[in-house]
Amino acid sequence: MCGISGFIDFSRGQSAEALSDLAGKMADAVRHRGPDDSGVWCDPRFGVAFGHRRLSIIDVSSHGHQPMESECGRYVITYNGEIYNFPGLRQELEQLGHGFRGHSDTEVLMAAFSQWGFDAALPRLNGMFAFALWDRQEATLHLARDPLGEKPLYHGWMGQVFLFGSELKSLMTHPACRRRIDRGALAQFFRHNYIPSPRSIFEGLQKLPPGTKATLAASAAPGAQLQPQAYWDAGQAAEAGLAGPWKGSDAEAVEQLDVLLSDAVGLRMVSDVPLGAFLSGGIDSSTVVALMQAQSSRPVRTFTIGFHEEGYNEAVHAKAVAAHLGTDHTELYVTPEQAREVIPRLAALYDEPFADSSQIPTLLVSQMARGHVTVSLSGDGGDELFGGYSRYLLGARLWKSLGWVPRPLARLSAAMLAAMPAPVWKMAFGVSGRVIPRLRNISRPAEKVKKLAEMLGASNSSDFYRLLVSHWTRPADLVLGASEPDSVLSNGSGFPIGKIAAAIPDFMHRSMLLDTVSYLPDDILVKVDRASMSVSLESRIPLLDTRVVEFAWRVPLAMKFRNGQGKWLLRQVLSRYVPPELTERPKMGFGVPIGQWLRGPLREWGESLLDESRLRREGFLHPAPIRKKWEQHQAGLANWEYPLWDVLMFQAWQEAYQGT
Repeated sequence: MCGISGFIDFSRGQSAEALSDLAGKMADAVRHRGPDDSGVWCDPRFGVAFGHRRLSIIDVSSHGHQPMESECGRYVITYNGEIYNFPGLRQELEQLGHGFRGHSDTEVLMAAFSQWGFDAALPRLNGMFAFALWDRQEATLHLARDPLGEKPLYHGWMGQVFLFGSELKSLMTHPACRRRIDRGALAQFFRHNYIPSPRSIFEGLQKLPPGTKATLAASAAPGAQLQPQAYWDAGQAAEAGLAGPWKGSDAEAVEQLDVLLSDAVGLRMVSDVPLGAFLSGGIDSSTVVALMQAQSSRPVRTFTIGFHEEGYNEAVHAKAVAAHLGTDHTELYVTPEQAREVIPRLAALYDEPFADSSQIPTLLVSQMARGHVTVSLSGDGGDELFGGYSRYLLGARLWKSLGWVPRPLARLSAAMLAAMPAPVWKMAFGVSGRVIPRLRNISRPAEKVKKLAEMLGASNSSDFYRLLVSHWTRPADLVLGASEPDSVLSNGSGFPIGKIAAAIPDFMHRSMLLDTVSYLPDDILVKVDRASMSVSLESRIPLLDTRVVEFAWRVPLAMKFRNGQGKWLLRQVLSRYVPPELTERPKMGFGVPIGQWLRGPLREWGESLLDESRLRREGFLHPAPIRKKWEQHQAGLANWEYPLWDVLMFQAWQEAYQGT
């Protein structure tokens, strides 16, 4: 795992020394991604320069040093990631006559490009990666990113300079980089709490979409836009799976998933440095740890963060799972003060506005794990692939119930629901719960009613999904001078919502795909990558093996949703290793009590960032809707923790990147 960076200066006016110096500075900006080694490479004839910071995982010797040249001399690479099937590829390449100095996956990757070429080699890779490959023979730069978007890759033009890197902070190090906020991207941030691909917070800089490759020739005109092409497409995988569904029995499906996941986990346990796993005690992480322990001759190292606040602590459940499996378990109960100490670091850590509050415990558990291991497996992806989010079932039921309501009546009903204060709804649900027990388990009922009121305004099922996942439902009215662009929830071919709706008419499957191509890579995987790599910890995610993803799309809804809950098939695999009573409970999520803190110890901090005169002076946001939500939240009339956290994270980001 590493940090990559580089550029092509199309002015061709810099010496090798100047190019190398700039590449080195760009690489050093992400030293946290690779503290073990560094390197630069350049070719002044074309103005191209690569930088690299290495976190040594496979072959910790100098044979894994980057940037690396291919044995044939044609290719040079700066690469971040792991190719999990590299032993099999190496064996195949050795039979074709290739020799190897060491045993790193980078060397195997270079031999694969030499043997099969860039385009043909990419589909052979099972891994997580982002890399830049320079083809000396063609004087061409190739960029590529892994199928699901586990590893980041930013790129863009600044004048005559084309920049790329793992994180925006590398690109910002280059003197040609200008930081001008993209107000349309900012509006998208306030809707989603992250900035969807391919946009970034800065004009002119983009994210390469997951599962795509792109090429830039040295002969291109400065400013020539990249045209990413899909080599693996989540939308096509979904369509293919739904067109050819699993025909076997329940038992056969459980066996098949067990085999696939066991192999995916086993591949990700290959490491020359200490390895462990995050364990929350939920379905996904418990399955990963169970399959790890089944393949390990010694106790697997597992790590859990606990909180003392009621409703936010899963550590007790993780401890029970760890005890059953016999792992070497470490847990840390975090005080509110320790958690809040992380907040000032978040803006610089994420580079662009990012407001998933579970970024806080993710960073804390990464810090703890890094004290013991260099690689940690996680269970991310299970919710999107096997239907774990409650909004899938709830959204489908709501749309079925509400979709037929005439729009004028729907709008009137929405206004009436929204007008009722939070304490009234809390009391109403409490009383109703005595008659309808299921209502007792609904957390934050007032918040859910207000969300329902917003969704009543949807004109079709695609708008309904969009509102379902929105924090600020009218973000263009919040950001001064912004018109929110269409939300292209992007996989390799840039699937817009409308295309997905046409291709996948079922609401639940469509929602799962939309989450897979946007929420997963641009929120969940960003959160995990930046948090873990900030402390030089490599995170690996077995559930995102493309073989598992493709199988999940073949599985019918009846094997995902059963008995009123999702992830049925994944639960059956886990039950082979862990008694259901240890993991069967309502989904808790991985969060912190931000709403409570904003009324208590974070109130002064929040008030300073949301000061009306400050907001007006900065000139990005309309103060009125922000102040209204802040005052309602402080008075206990509503819980606006999510939209307020979005604004606070943008304000904190502005402080960290003054001069933007």
